[in-house]
Amino acid sequence: MDTSAYVKAVVEQTRTLAEWVDGKDATAPVPTCPKWTLADLVDHVGGTQRMVAMLVGERMSEPSRAYAGYVPGPADSGQWRDWLAEGAAEAKRAFDSADDDTPVWDPSGGAAGVPFWSRRLFGEVCVHRADAAAALGLRYELAPELAVAATEDWLATMTSRGYWENRPDFAAAMRGNGQTLHFHATDAPGEWVARREPDRVVLERAHTKADVAVRGPAAELLLVLSRRRPLGAASALEVLGDRALFQLWIEHMDWVTD
Repeated sequence: MDTSAYVKAVVEQTRTLAEWVDGKDATAPVPTCPKWTLADLVDHVGGTQRMVAMLVGERMSEPSRAYAGYVPGPADSGQWRDWLAEGAAEAKRAFDSADDDTPVWDPSGGAAGVPFWSRRLFGEVCVHRADAAAALGLRYELAPELAVAATEDWLATMTSRGYWENRPDFAAAMRGNGQTLHFHATDAPGEWVARREPDRVVLERAHTKADVAVRGPAAELLLVLSRRRPLGAASALEVLGDRALFQLWIEHMDWVTD
């Protein structure tokens, strides 16, 4: 997916989320983010989209002003649908005004800028829509091709140099000497191999033998990797090889779950 496709999907996924949460109980707990209420979830999605819109729209080279301008959602859940839609539209306008090579700060360590943020907003709303589904007792569905793209975002972000350097707990747990994990979506093209090295986790888009292989529908793979569904409840996933290695990986995929 390119930047425009990611941004189009952000608007569409946000629209679905907005319809789900419209008028709902703001204090409802979010089981997949145990410290969050539904209001916290809405704040996070809409506030992040507005923050990224500021970063991209104003070509920021460092994030302090965007972070300081973080906007919380309305207290009245009856206003959430419009507020979320406005945030996604604001983000779209910002991306429409920029090119992929427009200089914009990003935390990846790879100076990926505009493409990074379009992919990141897409991955964010896909995963957080799963949080809303869990909070509201709704069925979560995501087209296989979109689920592959969201899984790519999750894995690329979690294995980025920036994440490694800014999360010493993650780095300590993930240091290794070449152990490999193979993730394979079975309903759309998508395969990744993560290799644990002493100084980082290397992510490759490849098919190869690994210490553990995890295969199944892309949406199920996304939910388990992002800790939105327990592995034991993911009956469609097949785990071959060192299951304990995969469990260790999941235990440390704790990026936005608290």
